[in-house]
Amino acid sequence: MGIPPQLLDELQRLFLDRRISEGFAAIEEARPLWSTSRPDSPGSGELTGWLALWVDLGFGDSGLVASSLDRFSLPARAALPVAEYAHLRIAEALIHMNAEQWDTAIEHLDFVVTVGAQIQDLTMSAVGNYWKARALRQKGDYGEAQEHARRGQQAAEALGASRFVAVIQVLESWLLFQRGRTRESWELLDRAAGALAGTNDHVVLGNIQSAYGRMLRRQGRYEPAIQAFELSLFEYRNISEHHRNVARSLANMAYVKRLLALQWRRKIDADVAGRRGTSTEDRERFTLYRGEALDHLRAAGGIYIRLGQHHGAGTVRVNSGLLYLDGGELEPAAAEAHSAYVLGLEKDDRILMARARILQCLVENARVEEQVVDASPHAALDYARDGVELAESTDNQRLKARALLAQARTLAGEFFEDRAGARELVDKAGNLLQPDAHDPLWQDLQELRASTMRAAATLDSRLRAWSEGEIGDKTLQQLSEEFESFMILKVWEQEEKRVIRVARKLRVSPKKVRRVLREVGKLG
Repeated sequence: MGIPPQLLDELQRLFLDRRISEGFAAIEEARPLWSTSRPDSPGSGELTGWLALWVDLGFGDSGLVASSLDRFSLPARAALPVAEYAHLRIAEALIHMNAEQWDTAIEHLDFVVTVGAQIQDLTMSAVGNYWKARALRQKGDYGEAQEHARRGQQAAEALGASRFVAVIQVLESWLLFQRGRTRESWELLDRAAGALAGTNDHVVLGNIQSAYGRMLRRQGRYEPAIQAFELSLFEYRNISEHHRNVARSLANMAYVKRLLALQWRRKIDADVAGRRGTSTEDRERFTLYRGEALDHLRAAGGIYIRLGQHHGAGTVRVNSGLLYLDGGELEPAAAEAHSAYVLGLEKDDRILMARARILQCLVENARVEEQVVDASPHAALDYARDGVELAESTDNQRLKARALLAQARTLAGEFFEDRAGARELVDKAGNLLQPDAHDPLWQDLQELRASTMRAAATLDSRLRAWSEGEIGDKTLQQLSEEFESFMILKVWEQEEKRVIRVARKLRVSPKKVRRVLREVGKLG
C-alpha cells in the first residue's frame, strides 16, 4: 500500500499555512509510515521530503530524516518517479544544511529547483528556492540569495500561500539589510510580521524579532535591541531550550551588552583623563554588562557545541575574544581568535575566518602597543590582509569594511606610520558603509579617519611653515638635516622599511639611512 494522498496534501496545506502544532501532530501520527514503509511504496519518497520540512521547523531532529533516508538504497532511488526522488533530495539538503555543508546542500537544491520548474510543482519551486537562498546567505552570497528568495516568493504567490510568502520575506528583509537598504528591509519585515501574527510559527516569529534586534543595534538603540532579542528567545524556547536559534539570540544579546559595557568604559576613561572621580555606579554597570555578555556567550557556546554548529561556535569565540580584548586580557583573546579561525577553516566558512583574522590583527596590535616581547606588527598586518582577502570573497559589505579598517589601523600605528596608506583604506571602507552616527562601525571609521587626518595636518603644517620661511632660529644646515631626515623616514615607510631600497632611491649610503632612523627612534 502507498502513502495516503490525503496525508501528503494535509502536510503540504499545514506547512504553507504555517499551522505548526497541527503539522507536528500530523507528522507524528504518520511515524509508522515514514519509519517503516517500503521505499517502493507510492508516496514514500515524498513523505520523507515532508518529514525533512517539518524537522526544519522544530519537529524532532535531523537524525529522524537520516534514518528515513537510509531505507532508500541506490537501486530503490533509481526506480523512483522524478518528483519523489526530488523530495529525497530535499531531505538530503536538510542533512547537509544542518552539517553546515552549504555547497553540497546547494547541489541537492539545484536539482529540486530544476525539477520543480520542469514538472510545474510550485510548492517544490517555492521550497527549493527558499532553502537555496538560506544556504547562499550562510556562504555570504547575498546577491544570489536575494534572487532565489524572490523566485521562491513568486512561486508561493502563485500558490496563493500568503503566509509562506511572508516567511520568505523575512529572509529577503535580512538580505536587504545586509546590503544597506535599511528602510526597505524594515518595511518588508513589518509586512511579514503582520501576515504571520497569530500563527504559532515560533521559528519565523523568533527570526522576525531577532532581525528587529539587529536593526535596532545598528541604530545604537541598545535597550530596545535587547528587548527584541528577549522576545526572539521567548519564541525559540517554545520549540526547545536547546534550539540553535536560542544560541544565536544569546550571542546577539551578548554583543549588544558588550557595546553597552564599552560605553561605560569610555565614560570611565574620560573621567580619569579629565581628573574627575569615577562613580562606583559607573564601574558596576561596566562590570555588570561585561559579565552578562560573557554568561550569554557561555550558554550559547554550550548549545552550539551540543549541536555541532561550527559557525555559531566560532561566532561565540570571536565575541568572547572581543570581550577579553576590551578588558586587556590579550592571551585569552588570542586563543579565542585562533580557535574561531580553526572552526571556520574546517567548514571553509569565509565569513567566520575573516572575523577571526580581524580579531587576531586587533590582538596583535594590542600586543605591540603593550610591548610584549614576541609581538609582531608584521604578523598583525598579515592577519589584516588575510582578513581583507577572505571578506572580499563574500558579499558582506560590513565585513569588508571592518577588515579594511583593521588593516588601516595597523598601518597607522607607530611601527609602520603609513598614514597615507591608512587613509586610503579608510576611504575605501567608507564607500562600503551607510553614514550613520549611531552605527558603532561608522563611529570607528570616523575616529580612525580623524586620527590619520590630524597626523597629516601636522606634517602639512610643518612643510607649509618651511615654504613660508617660518624657520625659527634654525640655520640652513639644521633645516637641511631636518628635511633630509623627514624624506628618509617617508621613503623608508613607502619602501616597506627596507634600508637598502631607501639608499638606492635617494642615492645615499645605507649607513646614513640607518643613522637617521636610529636618531628618530625607528631602529634599535
